Amino acid sequence: MPLTPGTRLGPYELLEPLGAGGMGEVYKARDTRLDRTVAIKVLPQHLSATPDLRARFEREARAVSSLNHPHICTLYDVGHQDGVDFLVMEHIEGETLAARLEKGTLPIPEVLRYAAEIADALDKAHRQGMVHRDLKPSNVMLTKSGAKLLDFGLARVMGPNAAAAGSSPGPSVLLSQTPTLATPLTGAGMIVGTFQYMAPEQLEGKEADARSDIWAFGATVYEMATGRKAFEGNSQASLIASVLKEQPRPISEIQPLTPPGLDRIVQRCLAKDPDDRWQTARDLAHELKWIADAGSKAGVPAPLVARRKSRERLAWVAAAVAVIGLASATVPRVMQPRAERRVMRFSVMAPENATFSADPLNSVISPDGNQLAFVATDSSGTSRIWVRPLESLAPQLLAGTENAGAPFWSPDSRSIGFFADGKLKKVAIGGGAPEVLCDAPDPRGGAWSKSGLIVFAPVATGPLMKVSAEGGEPTEILKPDSTRHETALRWPEFLPDGKHFLFVSLPAHQGVFDVSVGSVDSRDRKRVMTSGAAPVYAGPGDLIFVRNGRLTAQPFDLGALKVVGQPAILGEAPPGSSGVGARVASASANGVLAHPAAGFPNTQMVWMDRSGKPRATVPLPPGRYESLSLSPDAQRVVVERRGSATSLDLWMVDLARGLSTRFTFTPSSRFGQMVWSPDGSRLAFNSNHAGPADIYRKPADGSGDEEVVYQSSAQFKNLDQWSPDGRNLVFEQPDPVTGWDLWLLPMEGEHKPIPYLHSRFNENSGIISPDGHWMSYSSDESGRNEVYVQSFPTPGNKYQVSTGGAFAALWAKNGNEMILVGIDGTILSVDVQTTPTFRAGTPRLLFRLRPDLAGFTMAADAQRFLVTVPAGQAAPASITLELDWPAGLKKR
Repeated sequence: MPLTPGTRLGPYELLEPLGAGGMGEVYKARDTRLDRTVAIKVLPQHLSATPDLRARFEREARAVSSLNHPHICTLYDVGHQDGVDFLVMEHIEGETLAARLEKGTLPIPEVLRYAAEIADALDKAHRQGMVHRDLKPSNVMLTKSGAKLLDFGLARVMGPNAAAAGSSPGPSVLLSQTPTLATPLTGAGMIVGTFQYMAPEQLEGKEADARSDIWAFGATVYEMATGRKAFEGNSQASLIASVLKEQPRPISEIQPLTPPGLDRIVQRCLAKDPDDRWQTARDLAHELKWIADAGSKAGVPAPLVARRKSRERLAWVAAAVAVIGLASATVPRVMQPRAERRVMRFSVMAPENATFSADPLNSVISPDGNQLAFVATDSSGTSRIWVRPLESLAPQLLAGTENAGAPFWSPDSRSIGFFADGKLKKVAIGGGAPEVLCDAPDPRGGAWSKSGLIVFAPVATGPLMKVSAEGGEPTEILKPDSTRHETALRWPEFLPDGKHFLFVSLPAHQGVFDVSVGSVDSRDRKRVMTSGAAPVYAGPGDLIFVRNGRLTAQPFDLGALKVVGQPAILGEAPPGSSGVGARVASASANGVLAHPAAGFPNTQMVWMDRSGKPRATVPLPPGRYESLSLSPDAQRVVVERRGSATSLDLWMVDLARGLSTRFTFTPSSRFGQMVWSPDGSRLAFNSNHAGPADIYRKPADGSGDEEVVYQSSAQFKNLDQWSPDGRNLVFEQPDPVTGWDLWLLPMEGEHKPIPYLHSRFNENSGIISPDGHWMSYSSDESGRNEVYVQSFPTPGNKYQVSTGGAFAALWAKNGNEMILVGIDGTILSVDVQTTPTFRAGTPRLLFRLRPDLAGFTMAADAQRFLVTVPAGQAAPASITLELDWPAGLKKR
């Protein structure tokens, strides 16, 4: 019986009816205690008459009341008075989505906005164990502040007839209609409406879970975008058959202006098998927000994108066609001439307002060959992971992947492992926040097996570890073999069986690394080859590696675990990685190869002022000039000049005359930092031409031979500075336990290293102040690199200098200023005081470095900077994709 206005239910006074139907009445009411407007739902009589159902209802209602979310209608209270059961809910001003759809489809921006809000609400509830079970347009309210999801979780309570009969659960009974509903729904309409949004498993009598809500979400979004229901039928039977067997027309066929990404989202929501759907609403929310934020790339229809980037679209469409062709290569063809197989190559450019990382480690093709993951840096200097499907023009930014590096795919191509901030992490490409798996303070690569293990190198020198892809405590799997004088194992790559993996060991010998195969369940290993970089396994059965500066392929016998046949040259090797021994390419199982564009663009030396503006170019012969170091009087500069992908030499340049002469005559693949003696008469540098990167010195005028100052089995001994008093070299060296540490190497006597700073964190870039009383250095003790200063020669008093992250600091010769190199590529100035104690001012921005910089050094007075940058109008960094790369191999 309807209640009259003025009736009191506890502290709630009914004001006016809002709606009525077979499931009860809804009233607008006033909470007399809090003086607020609420909605009261008076429940059906059969609920009040069934104690068990009432008790269950009250338990679930209390659980739902704990859902506090801006896009979920809040349930305030549950009451019982004089035989009347009722719910007290948030009163919402607006209209239902169902009512809005009667007026036509929603504009795409509104579809994306409301859909993301509904998905976010679902995610909140699912994470608290709640499943809606009856999501549909009539249970979504549209308000000025956005969408509100109604009746969450209350559909669990079933009608008494079905329960008493002992039959399988039928359609869920709606316990509370929309609080502001003005149009009653008939029983027949309710059933049909429910069926149209019920997932196949619900119609088959199986228990619903969060993925059933995701199906209903897809059907609702489909209706928002098209104005049509995803599944229709003339009867309940035909409607159920449609849900169970048919696929709805693509949204883009009905509404051509639909973003392609939205079409893909809905199709996956409506997959018949729950395992094939999006697995979490959080994934959906992130995906929808990405489409909305992508603007002209993903938030507009494909035809418009095509007109803007027709050339690129042609390449990607051709790529998709080629991949499909590869996948269907085994399908018999009748009466068709066999087409000649050809390799198709094209370039992928960085997203708008971003640049690629030039390091080959930071791009990788998925195992199924359908997606390319890469690291790109935006205009603020922040690096993140992006994923670009080959079928799409728009890359997808993976939220939460700041400072990421060395990404690698899961075997199912659905997730990506990566390293950031001293941790091994993973992230689902469908959305969701990254998860921390374990510590990786100074990582050197990882690989993910189909058995659910990740093998990785957590530090620069040391063992390979394994950890579950779900996280946990890592355990050692292989360690360097001291009998072979190994110092590090790194860059693992799983073979197809998911058990065996390739890896390289350091040091290199004559420019090449030993490549071995190990196993996740054994400490045995087998050496299989040598290579200039870590190899990758490429379907259908080759290793791709670097030999003599060329990208090379050679068949690999998975049974015997050895290379067979003859190697075939694929082309010039891409530029090497900053990680010693790292791969330079990635490959899929179906013939897709990805690598940075091959070749090394020529560079030039340019003087810049303190605002970062170019002031003069040093006249030099064309060449590839990289790292450089200015003499104390800024009259000369020593610079790395590249001869090939694996060969560097040092050259001395007279800046006044623009005259360059060769300084070293034993090519190395790495020199590291070159440092000048305070009087400019000598140079010290690293060189790995004999294996580990040992320390050498030589007169700056080029006379005499290189002299070994310090030689050891340690793989890395990176120079930072020749001390102002000329007595010591400052260098950094990694330790498997303490990470990178700072050392002093006396220039006289036995050259026995002296430890300066060892901790459980990484310390790098040690520079002694001009007065010799302080040392600046970079440490990751706070979770990111910052510059600190400690007293010298005895560490003790410590001060933090940088505030926004920095890799290194350079001292002006007057000792009153430090120049910081920020982690975001900024150059900053800090006023400092070194007596009677140390004090630092607030860092001030001078300028931002170019992302394509090859080298950077500062004049002693800190008024000028010398950099090496691409000469002329160099093409922006790009990634080359080769489809069906085996077709390009010559007959073996």
